[in-house]
Amino acid sequence: MVRIYCLLIGYVFGLFQTAYIYGKLHGIDIREYGSGNAGTTNTLRVLGRKAGVIVLFGDIAKCILAVVLTGVIFDSSHPDMIYLLKLYAAAGAILGHNFPFYLHFKGGKGIAATAGMILSFHWFMIPVEIVVFFGTFFLTHYVSLGSLLVYVAYMIMLIVMGQAGVFAMPQVYLNEMYVLAILLTVMAFVKHRQNIVRLLHGEERKTYLSKKNKEAAGK
Repeated sequence: MVRIYCLLIGYVFGLFQTAYIYGKLHGIDIREYGSGNAGTTNTLRVLGRKAGVIVLFGDIAKCILAVVLTGVIFDSSHPDMIYLLKLYAAAGAILGHNFPFYLHFKGGKGIAATAGMILSFHWFMIPVEIVVFFGTFFLTHYVSLGSLLVYVAYMIMLIVMGQAGVFAMPQVYLNEMYVLAILLTVMAFVKHRQNIVRLLHGEERKTYLSKKNKEAAGK
C-alpha cells in the first residue's frame, strides 16, 4: 500500500503542467503548436529561451519535491526501502507529467521530470548524466537522442550502484527498483517512438540555443 501512496504523491506533483500553464498565461495551448508536446523543448522552440528555462526548472522541481516529500514522510518508517519508495514517487511524477487526467492524458514526455528524479536520487549520478546529455546534445543537437541516452545511463548506473551496495537495500527491493527503472526507460522510448523513427531516417529536428550556434553548426 505504501508504494501506491508514493505513486499518488508523485502523480499529484506531476499534474503541475508547467508548459501548459505557462502557455495559457501567454494566451496559447502549447499542445497546439510545434510538436504538440507539453514540455521544455517544444516550449523553447515556440515561446523562446526564457519560457524554456522556466518550464525546465518547473518540471524538474515538481519531481524533486515529490521525492523529498516521500523521504520526509516514509524515511523513519521504511528506512530499508526508502530509495525504492522515492523511485515510486518519481515514477508517479513522470506519469502525472506525461498523462495528466485533466488534460485528457495528453502531457509531455517526462524528460525534465526525469532530470528531477536523477538530481534528487543520488549525487553520483548527476555528473555522469550531465556529461551524457550535454555531450550528446552539443555533438548532435538532438534533444531526443540525449534524453534517451540519459535514461539508458540511469538504468545502468542504478543497477551497478544497487549491486555495489550503495543503496543498502535487500535484494528483493533492489530487484523491484530495477524493474521499475526498466519500465520507465521503456515508457520513455515509447513516448519518443516518432523521434526515434525520424532519427533513423535523418529527419529529426535539431535544437539550437541561439541563432549564432545554429549558424555555426551550418558552416
